[in-house]
Amino acid sequence: MLIIDVKDSESIDRALKRYKRKHRRIGLMKELRNRKFFTKKSVQRRNEILDAAYRQEKYGSN
Repeated sequence: MLIIDVKDSESIDRALKRYKRKHRRIGLMKELRNRKFFTKKSVQRRNEILDAAYRQEKYGSN
C-alpha cells in the first residue's frame, strides 16, 4: 500500500502528482499484469532476451 504524507502547505494537485510518480516507480501495474497469467521461466527468459536484442538494435548502435 502506498502512503503519501501531505504537508500542510502542499496543494492536493502536488500530492496527487507525487502519488502517481511513486505508483509508476514501484511498477505496481506491471506486476499485476505479469501475475494475471502464469508464464514459464523459460518463456520469460526468452522474452527478456528478445526485448534486450530489440532495444540493442534500435538504440544501441548509432
